[in-house]
Amino acid sequence: MNARTTWRQAWVALVLTLAVASPAGAQYFGQNKVQYKSFDFEVLTTQHFDIYFYPAEREAVRQAAVMAERWYARLSRVLNHELRGAQPLILYASHPEFEQTTAVQGEMGEGTGGVTEMLKRRIVLPLGVSLAESDHVIGHELVHAFQFDITSPAGGQSIASAAIRLPLWFIEGMAEYLSIGPVDPHTAMWMRDAAVEEKLPRIRDLNQSRYFPYRWGQAFWSYVTGRWGDRVIGEMLRIGAVTGDPEVAINKVLGLSSDDLSAQWHESLRQLSAAVRQQTRPPSEFGRPIQKDEGRREDRAMNISPSLSPDGRRVMFLSQRDLLSIGLYLADAQTGKIVRKVVDTTFDPEFSSIQFITSAGDWAPDNRRFVFAAVKTGSPQLVIYDADADRIEKQIRFEELGEIFNPSWSPDGRFIAFTALHGGHTDLFLHDLQAGTTRQLTSDAFADLHPSWGPDNRRLAFVTDRFSTNLDRLVPGDYRIALFDITEGSIKEVPGTDRGKNINPQWGPDGALYFVSDRNGISNVYRTTADGGTLVQVTNLATGVSGITDLSPAISFASDARRLAMSVYENGSYNLYTIDAAETLAGQPPVTLTGVNAAQLPPATRVSSQYAELRTNPDIGVPAAADPQEEEYKAGLSLDYIGQPYLAAGTDPYSTYVGGGISLFWSDMLGHYNLGTAVQVNSAFTNSVGDVFKNTGVQVAFQNLKHRWNWGVSAGQMPYLTGAFASGLAQVDGIIVGVEEQLIFRQIERGVSGVAAYPFNRVHRVEFTGGYTNITFDRQLRTTIFDPNTGEVFSRETQDLGSLDGLHLGDVSAALVYDSSIFGATSPIAGQSYRLQVTPTIGSLRMNTVVADYRRYFMPVSFYTFATRVVHYGRYGRDSQDDRLMPLFLGYPNLVRGYEYSSFGAEECTATATSSCQEFDRLLGSRMLVANAEFRFPLLRPFGAGSGMYGPVPLELAFFGDAGVAWNKGERPDGLGGSREWVSSAGIALRANLF
Repeated sequence: MNARTTWRQAWVALVLTLAVASPAGAQYFGQNKVQYKSFDFEVLTTQHFDIYFYPAEREAVRQAAVMAERWYARLSRVLNHELRGAQPLILYASHPEFEQTTAVQGEMGEGTGGVTEMLKRRIVLPLGVSLAESDHVIGHELVHAFQFDITSPAGGQSIASAAIRLPLWFIEGMAEYLSIGPVDPHTAMWMRDAAVEEKLPRIRDLNQSRYFPYRWGQAFWSYVTGRWGDRVIGEMLRIGAVTGDPEVAINKVLGLSSDDLSAQWHESLRQLSAAVRQQTRPPSEFGRPIQKDEGRREDRAMNISPSLSPDGRRVMFLSQRDLLSIGLYLADAQTGKIVRKVVDTTFDPEFSSIQFITSAGDWAPDNRRFVFAAVKTGSPQLVIYDADADRIEKQIRFEELGEIFNPSWSPDGRFIAFTALHGGHTDLFLHDLQAGTTRQLTSDAFADLHPSWGPDNRRLAFVTDRFSTNLDRLVPGDYRIALFDITEGSIKEVPGTDRGKNINPQWGPDGALYFVSDRNGISNVYRTTADGGTLVQVTNLATGVSGITDLSPAISFASDARRLAMSVYENGSYNLYTIDAAETLAGQPPVTLTGVNAAQLPPATRVSSQYAELRTNPDIGVPAAADPQEEEYKAGLSLDYIGQPYLAAGTDPYSTYVGGGISLFWSDMLGHYNLGTAVQVNSAFTNSVGDVFKNTGVQVAFQNLKHRWNWGVSAGQMPYLTGAFASGLAQVDGIIVGVEEQLIFRQIERGVSGVAAYPFNRVHRVEFTGGYTNITFDRQLRTTIFDPNTGEVFSRETQDLGSLDGLHLGDVSAALVYDSSIFGATSPIAGQSYRLQVTPTIGSLRMNTVVADYRRYFMPVSFYTFATRVVHYGRYGRDSQDDRLMPLFLGYPNLVRGYEYSSFGAEECTATATSSCQEFDRLLGSRMLVANAEFRFPLLRPFGAGSGMYGPVPLELAFFGDAGVAWNKGERPDGLGGSREWVSSAGIALRANLF
């Protein structure tokens, strides 16, 4: 007798479809994407765009609409392409609100400035902190829309875009180049550093994770277009998409091999670097390192956003010291010794963000309290931390604002000034700690950033584009330093800050202002006075004083100690230095670099560019003055994609069969509503239309994600077909004949279910599910009698053996789920998770199912993880032992390893009166308890093989120990007053991530 399941793996397409559509509650673990706010979206229609927005951001969105049309005109000309259909653009007023989007599945990290997805070619992004930032991101993401559309089939289905075959540096670098251009001090800083350290990669090596695709890709495209012109962009995109190989595009379009182009590009970068190095000095000649990453050079460790206490003794800064997450650290400013990690958003769900990219905190004048900006449950907060007591003293929530940056404490300790993003614009705000009130100081479309209190307790120095930006024509200008008089409400520009970028003002003694400027193409520290005294240059570095982005804060000044801290980019890392020498802080006359433009990416001499002219023309593509069309958003489902249809046919001892299936997925533009459907037909073992219907699987699932309560419903039918086959000889009426018998067993599950989940925050939620299931069974015996010599069939007979009693089951469940675990490439490496669930079942069976699953992952040092788990799964109640229920089994690989079905031989079994193999039967029961422990680490990285946590290949080695026990109603495990024996195993596991 050979048994075989005839229901094949065609359900994979359905599973994938429903996995995309499943609510958070359908996950066993997993972190939450929380809709803290409900947005009433409207649609603004322009010539080429449908822009989705909500009323709070209306003014900024109208500006964005003009910028989007302008970018469309530029890109359509340089790429020689018009987008098919209206381009969807979904805008959010701040990054915390963008993180709540349902238009894109998955988590939107703090470093994600925007997304262009392929299902509907939607561009989804938050408005930036300035007109320049918003303009850049809109342009960047629109390049992706063009890439998808250009490389999609004639029907315009972006999900089939061949652009996904190209590496990130090719795709993202193109978007950065087309949205920024070849003059970029920030990317030029990265290239000079790599040239100095002799770490210039070949083009074929840019796929490696150590090379940030945005910066390196932008530099590549700048070099290529500088030599061959902008026309090659579209040509290389089309050829690269067809072949999936940028090297083929390089050879066909440029007529060079990838290696030859690499050599010429490298030489150009070295020449630029050498010209700059001759006129600059290393950071060690200006200051003393207090946080410098010497051992993990290729991992791009970050020590950024320093903030010195007024007495200069302590420094707060942000760092990625453990290679896992950005945390807020407290250190001794003299020695650099770490005192403690204050906040870690990855392991501690208290805060979802500490604004590590665009913000730094500030100390109170008492040298004890420290204030920083954070995001908690979707809203910005000012968090006051007591460094002496190591506790959070106060949290001030601002639900009406979108995001907070760079708080600054007044010298008298009463006020905190900060920048806030609200409605898509940034303004200055003042919070009175004593009165508990907040006052808005500026209110306009200009960017107002990086406030810093003056020692007179009256003036704020801050960064603004109000003296350079043309709002009428939406032309962003450079950032300059200005003064805001709290008493008078007046604003005036600080003289000498009208060239290049000028950010991060810090007050020194006697009215001095220190700030970061790239006026000569390199970000360095400069000094002037608030009243416009002589401008001097404090540092003259070859790389730059910088944070993660060109707008990130990078310096801090301790007035009482006359000490300056700065974040310096060098050797692929961000390191912290302090400057104490009075003569260094006094500065030197500004340096004008000769013979080189440090901000321009190679080549030094560029061919003429039509696109460069388009980028400098603010009027191209700008629509004629008219009110754009606005209407209320009306959700309607449209087809996103069709899962790969299939058709199969075959024959076997059971029957000849034909089968096929298809799955489809629909959603609305904002992703509030999702619908997944799948159907599979199988003709095996059918004698009638009714049998065909019984063998048809259908599943429909609907999901609603519009509000914080996520819910979904699903319904369908799923048949399971199993059978047995036997053949032999028999004597019938004295004649020897061949006899074949087929036993067909069909189980059909029909049901409807619903799920609702309420996330408390990113890691914690409660789930409720309920449903009804009807399970039917039927059996058939098919007998064929034939001549064993000739194969001639004498007769065929189908006998209906009748149906077993069906089941009608109703169940509800409630679960509390927590998951703060961090995944590496192959498994969780830090954090914890648990699931506590109770599921009562009524109907044909009455019982309660209980699940308690707790997992904890410890990483005492980088790379090495101790993983532990305890799980109990049990059925309790009247029918918990019913024979129609599949018993629980300890031997699955995710429970107790080494006890799989196939691991037992006859010689290992002991037969008893009630069991043919009691060694195997002890693995079965209606209840079980399992404990696991692992010591796991990346196989290659601890031995210095490559960069990152895993090195060149994501392999993980684990030493494990498992133990478990299964028992039934009326029994107890050994050690708990019973006789059911525990089983255990130990061994070594090797995991690999092949994707």
